[in-house]
Amino acid sequence: MFTRHLVSFFSMVLFTSTLMAQKPVSPLPQGVEFVTGVEGINEYRLPNGLRVALFPDPTKANVTVNITYLVGSRHEDYGETGMAHLLEHLLFKGSKNHPHIDKELQDHGTRPNGTTWVDRTNYFETFQATEENLRWALSMEADRMVNSFIAKKDLDTEMTVVRNEYEMGENSPQRILLERTISTAFLWHNYGKSTIGARSDIEKVPIDRLQAFYRHFYQPDNAMLVVAGKIDEAKTLAMVQQYFGSIPKPTRELRKTYTDEPTQDGQRTVTLRRVGDVQALCILFHVPSALNADYAAVDIASDILGETPGGRLHKALVETKKAAWVNNLSWSFRDPGYTTMIATIRNEQSIDEAKTAALAVFDGIKTNPFTDDEVGRIKTEWLKDFDLALNDSQRTALALSEWQAKGDWRLMFLQRDRIRAVTREEVQKAAEKYWVASNRTIGEFIPDKNPVRAEIPPPPEASKLLEGYMGSALISQGEAFDASPSNIEKRTIRGDLQGGIELAFINKKTRGESVVVNMRLHFGDVNSLKGRSAAASMAGQMLMKGTAKHSREEIKQEFDRLKAQVSVSGGAEGAFVRVQTTKPNLAPVLDLVGEILKEPAFPEKEFEQLKQQSLAGLESAKNEPQALAVNAMQKHLNPYPKDDVRYVKSIEEQIVETKAVTLDQVKAFYKEFYGASKGELTVIGDFEPEAAQKQVSDLFNSWQSPQKFARVEKPYQVVAPDTKVIETPDKANAMWAVGLPLKIKDTDPDYAALTLGNYILGNGMNSRLFSRIRGKEGLSYGVGSQFYASALDDSGMFMGYAISAPQNVPKVEASFRDELANVLKDGFTAEEVESAKKSWLQLREVSRANDQELVGRINGYQFLDRTMAFDTEMEKRVLELTPAKIQAAMTRHLYAAKLTIVRAGDFKKANVTF
Repeated sequence: MFTRHLVSFFSMVLFTSTLMAQKPVSPLPQGVEFVTGVEGINEYRLPNGLRVALFPDPTKANVTVNITYLVGSRHEDYGETGMAHLLEHLLFKGSKNHPHIDKELQDHGTRPNGTTWVDRTNYFETFQATEENLRWALSMEADRMVNSFIAKKDLDTEMTVVRNEYEMGENSPQRILLERTISTAFLWHNYGKSTIGARSDIEKVPIDRLQAFYRHFYQPDNAMLVVAGKIDEAKTLAMVQQYFGSIPKPTRELRKTYTDEPTQDGQRTVTLRRVGDVQALCILFHVPSALNADYAAVDIASDILGETPGGRLHKALVETKKAAWVNNLSWSFRDPGYTTMIATIRNEQSIDEAKTAALAVFDGIKTNPFTDDEVGRIKTEWLKDFDLALNDSQRTALALSEWQAKGDWRLMFLQRDRIRAVTREEVQKAAEKYWVASNRTIGEFIPDKNPVRAEIPPPPEASKLLEGYMGSALISQGEAFDASPSNIEKRTIRGDLQGGIELAFINKKTRGESVVVNMRLHFGDVNSLKGRSAAASMAGQMLMKGTAKHSREEIKQEFDRLKAQVSVSGGAEGAFVRVQTTKPNLAPVLDLVGEILKEPAFPEKEFEQLKQQSLAGLESAKNEPQALAVNAMQKHLNPYPKDDVRYVKSIEEQIVETKAVTLDQVKAFYKEFYGASKGELTVIGDFEPEAAQKQVSDLFNSWQSPQKFARVEKPYQVVAPDTKVIETPDKANAMWAVGLPLKIKDTDPDYAALTLGNYILGNGMNSRLFSRIRGKEGLSYGVGSQFYASALDDSGMFMGYAISAPQNVPKVEASFRDELANVLKDGFTAEEVESAKKSWLQLREVSRANDQELVGRINGYQFLDRTMAFDTEMEKRVLELTPAKIQAAMTRHLYAAKLTIVRAGDFKKANVTF
């Protein structure tokens, strides 16, 4: 039985944790000074001005290196819009001592990215915690800080990639509406300009201006380096000094922005007309800088209005069926920013009625003040999200970028403290001050003889705000955990409950006593599920909409109080539960999850809201190239009868089905199928296994599904290749996809070879497809290939994809076919294969070190009767691969002549024929 393994398991593990503050390094490397420390994060400064924040987290087997440059779209001059973002792309093109950065990122098994925003640009990579990887990352970031090529030849190809990214944004009317509203609200400040920039600036920017921009802003005195994860602080600081310390402090004076947006003196309006299937409404208000004392109150007030389902806007628009969906967000910047309300309105609904209802909510704040319950509920949710994020050193490392860009990374903790302290009266006062008619932009102009204006105060000095600031006590740190397959298997406790649930527990000390749960329930078979897909989908989506004891809003509030992020959903073949919480809250969270699964109320009001939201989403996808292409490909490659649960419905069919499904059908499906006769539950983190086992047994042992379960098989089927062209008028971006069904399982002798072969061909920034079609030819922002093989059926899939301008689709297709033909004819080089093995293995290590990914893997293995030995064997098979073995496997399975091709875009406008 399960409990027999507990005593021997706990006798092998010694846990350590600390609540003491992290002490700075002593002695410090020569010239390095300690600046400050808050809640486990220490800041140092090098003589050249580089700020360094170190965040040791022994619970992670990974390290994140994140460097932030205090330059974004706010710093761009006339004719330079989009320059900060374009420069971000070029910094992946190589530097003096690291000429092939994209390849190096993949060779070291990293999860990398770069992002640009209004106040900053950052570059980060997460990788397996080894000294070699850390030295490489620091060396690379130091080199590209001042030695990046920024070459004309790279600009020529990358410009078209960025333009392609620009065109992707042009495909979304909602996104463009937001952009237009913001640009109308700001007359002079650069916050009114989109970070992606103007198309003309992207296309015409001179290389010398880009190089000058780089030399001015990419310097150590304008940057902050964050290293977080499994690090030795003293050794890491010494490495930082070694690689960055030799960069001289610049002699130039850093130029600063000084434009202040004048107080808005009347409501402004903007109207956007484009092809689309749903309407949208945006309402924007100017608000203070994130540094201002009022901002915490503004943030809480914004969430009171925009929360779902308890928010005032949701109740006024969605519950009254005036809109399908609405949210309200506050945007925190260094200079005064804004809040935005976005509502999706179906064409059969009235946008004027939605606008009237929304404005009534804002205008009614004074006569209908916020309540203590509203403020308390939102504060609880906000602080819960902050605490959970702080438990993840990688997320914290990236969050520091945002706050450093506002003035100082410690402002992140100050904002938390301000949220803790803010009162209902302060929230009410701030809302009445800033949400006034003359301060908003929506799309209409209304003269006002006696305007009420909101004066936006300037941001205070961060240094004055933070004098003597120490933050809160350091949370528990957890244990260093070896994420190798053998150790994971060694630490896994398995067992079965009488009711049908299989258990897998990994008990370990974690940062902040965090714990994650993954649960799957299986029910039905191919016959009993016939014609029930729509009801099944709706039943799964309705689970968290209310129970016999708690409303949807009360469920959300309770999970916020318990510091839990929870998802309970379901479909035709089962139900799914995902939980992230902390040790003290695990038991009540599981009780509430059990209530959600076993006692759903299926309220009619929530059902009607869900239908409206589903229809709005489907109608939005009716003219979207990516959605249409993917749907068409899946539909063609899965030839099943219409009533079969495996049948893939078109978007139009989904709309018809969604309109037709009834609440009685949903209730009937739940009653006939839901139960815990067959399922798996996995828990990883800081918890009590014996208590968890007993609780799960009490919750689910007697809850059985009325319908028998038999896995729905999906065997390999011969599908004739086809070519489809889908016209999407007025869409600036197109989607191209290819697909090929394969007769293979993941236990097949060729599986490892196909996995690594596809990894080299189309997975990652150093793949052949990415390097050629994006890197060399500049035809696509996103391009790659995917390979999948079932664990239980003899069916797999090879797919390729690319997004590009419609006129470039023929070139993309030709390059893709040519690259695939080259691989099948000549294979890969020995160097390619060895580099791919190294990076592929490190990526798997990174994945296993992430508890939220690991819990899903182990949960899936429970259903397959697998252990982590499968991973060990798979990695052994990959290490044994040779170029010849990979080429032979790919030649046996991939046939270019059998590819199905789908093209979706505005080809008529681009004058492209196929």
